[in-house]
Amino acid sequence: MANQKIIEGKQKIVEEIVDKVKKSNCFVLFENQGLTVSETNELRRNLRKSGSDFKIYKNTLAKRAMKELNIDFDSCLEGPKALAFGTDSVEPIKVLSEFAKKTNKLELEVGYVDGSVADKQMLNKLATIPSREQLLTMFAGGLMEPVKKFAICLDLHRQNLEK
Repeated sequence: MANQKIIEGKQKIVEEIVDKVKKSNCFVLFENQGLTVSETNELRRNLRKSGSDFKIYKNTLAKRAMKELNIDFDSCLEGPKALAFGTDSVEPIKVLSEFAKKTNKLELEVGYVDGSVADKQMLNKLATIPSREQLLTMFAGGLMEPVKKFAICLDLHRQNLEK
């Protein structure tokens, strides 16, 4: 029979996973086989800059946590996997995608973004979305364009009146 302390320790880990998933707007399951220690540390730093983090859990414990959350990731939890958690819906995906392109040792498997499952194709699409700051800049530029054209129009009209 299993030791009670071991069972309690495993239950705490499952509760930790459940808690992290509930607090996150996005979490991504990715394959991390072949990453060196320095690459892993670099990935952690990049994720922390965006307010995200990742952790490697035993697949059996991750499966139990997903079962408690009614998320079906059983088929994806085979082999060495890690979970990245983030409060931003897109930023962890972007960081992981950029790192995967750089190292070719990391592969995004599946994610859970704003309450829905995202497959590899959806994760790749989400990785191409500009950052929040870029979107706000684009929006501000779009708002300024009609004002700019109106100012040019008024200036041309003023020039015609002076002739």
